[in-house]
Order: sequence, then C-alpha cells, then structure tokens
Amino acid sequence: MRANTPPGRTRRAFLAAAAGWPALAWVEKVLAQPKQKPAIVGWLSLRSHESDADVLAAFKEGLAALGYREGQQFAIEGRWAGSRIERMQSLAEELAATKPAVIVGWGLDATRAAAKAAPATPIVAVGSGFVETDLAKSLARPGGMVTGVNSQTTEIQHKYVELLVAAVPTLKRIGVLVFNPNAPSPNTARFMEAARRSAAQHKVELRFEGAATVEEIEPAVSRLDKQGVQALVVPPAQLFVAEAARIPKLALARRWPLVGGLTLMRTESGTLVSYGIDVKWMFGRAAHYVDRILKGAKPGDLPIEQPTKFELVVNLKTAKALGLTIPQPFLMRADRVIE
Repeated sequence: MRANTPPGRTRRAFLAAAAGWPALAWVEKVLAQPKQKPAIVGWLSLRSHESDADVLAAFKEGLAALGYREGQQFAIEGRWAGSRIERMQSLAEELAATKPAVIVGWGLDATRAAAKAAPATPIVAVGSGFVETDLAKSLARPGGMVTGVNSQTTEIQHKYVELLVAAVPTLKRIGVLVFNPNAPSPNTARFMEAARRSAAQHKVELRFEGAATVEEIEPAVSRLDKQGVQALVVPPAQLFVAEAARIPKLALARRWPLVGGLTLMRTESGTLVSYGIDVKWMFGRAAHYVDRILKGAKPGDLPIEQPTKFELVVNLKTAKALGLTIPQPFLMRADRVIE
C-alpha cells in the first residue's frame, strides 16, 4: 500500500526535475567539447634540471599566484645543456619544434640560441647583454621578440673586488676567473674593465685566467694558483653559474676566500661573500612577463625590468674554515649572515 504524498511536495519535485533537464543537457554538451590544450612554455638553460629546480619552482609559483595551473593552463617543455654550451643550439632547435607559445631563456647564450631557432616566438629572458647583442633595441623599448629581467648592472660589476678587499683587508693579489676571454662577450668585457678600475682604486693586483668550457675551469684555477693569488673573484657568467656547486670547492681547497654572485652561495659550497640579485625573485618576475604575453602582449612592447634590490651575504662558516675574522663593519653591511 503506497503512502500518501502531499500534493505540494509532488509539484515541487516535478518542477525541480524539469528545471534540471536543460542544465543537464548543457553540462553534457560542454563535456563533449574538446578541452583547450595548455600553453607550452619552453625552458632553455645551460644548467642541469637538478640545479634549476629552485628557480623553476619559483617560476611556477609565480604563475600559480597569477591563477595558472600546471597541466591545465600551461605545461613546461624544458631543455638543459648540463654546462655544455656547444649543445645549446641543438637543444634550442628541439625546443622550437615543440611549438611553444613562449620560451624562457636563462642567460645570454640560451636567449641567443632560442632567438635563432625560433625567431617568431616570444622570449622571456633572465640575464644581461641583450641590448649589446642586438636581441633588444633598448631596455625601455626592446622592440623585438625578447624581453624579461636584466640580471647584471654596472653596480654589481664594480662591487666584487671592493667587497673582497673589505672582507679580507690583507689581500694583495686576487685571481679573477673570466668566461672565454679570447672571444669576450659584452658582459665579460665590461666586467674585466670594472674589475681593473676597482683594483686600481683599492691598490690590489689582479690576475685573470679564462675558461670557455667545463674542462677548462680547473686548469684555469690551477694557473691562478701558480701565480700566487690569495683569493678568487667569479663573475656570474652562465658557465660559472652552471658550475656553482664545484667552483667554490676549488677555491676552498686552496684556502682562497671567494666572492661572486648569489648563484654561487650555498651554505656548504665554500663561497665567502656573495652579492647580487635574488635569482628566485627574477624568475618570479619572469612569470609576470609570460602571463602578459600569453594574454596577447607583444614582447617588444614590454620594457626589460631593471632590479633595484641587491643582497649581500656573508658565510661565517667559510670564514671559520679559512681561519679568517671578518671585520665587524663589513658584517654590519651584510643583508644576511650564514653562521
């Protein structure tokens, strides 16, 4: 025997079901449509996938903060040269074949290779020397397919020798590792000139040795050792950035204090002083450029960003290992001290 249902409840249930039919049909129609593919974001770097993990994470976090979900709105297609500059162009061509919507290039070598392999593809670059190599007409108005974040300024180039002398006032002869001095890039030439001016001002002697490949780094350091240098300066050239886990150990083994960019600073690495721009911040900013390009902006209309904040880091663990006492006034200048 059926239970009696109140007439009002029956009518309400019928109307609710009827109202749901069009909605159900619309949902089925949407589900039947092909889903939009995520935009391919190319990533080209001289370093390894493992050494890029922190900056790649910072880049993805930057996109996530702008509402992008990996696998839905974007997908990373990466190529890493593993410190082998000679592989960069072929990797760039592989990357171009994937038809990325935009390419993120770390450093001048990666950016030049990407621009050659994919001249019609927007490139968001993190590095320097883009104007000097005609990849951009100017920082304010790039005008072409390359924009991004400028990682090296005159202020940084002038600081390395000054900071090393301030941290270790007894130094007389300083070794400088430079990238490919036989065919210097604009970045290398500017750095060497700035280092010489700073050395003259602080009355120290500089000895330069160069390396163009991974295999040439250790012999260059050995040649500096034979010349009796007491410390080492390493500029943020991409090859040296790629070998950031190894170069400080070469200096520490010779009991040399080392100064370089923030990419050389790891608690366990052996770098004494680092100065520069927060690399994670730069790749967070790169995410904003990718966002604007994916939304239709032309890279040539987006000014290349100039950083305004620099960080000075002193590693007292390294100072202790070297038997050095860092002057208190210098420590007070530091933004961060590793103890």
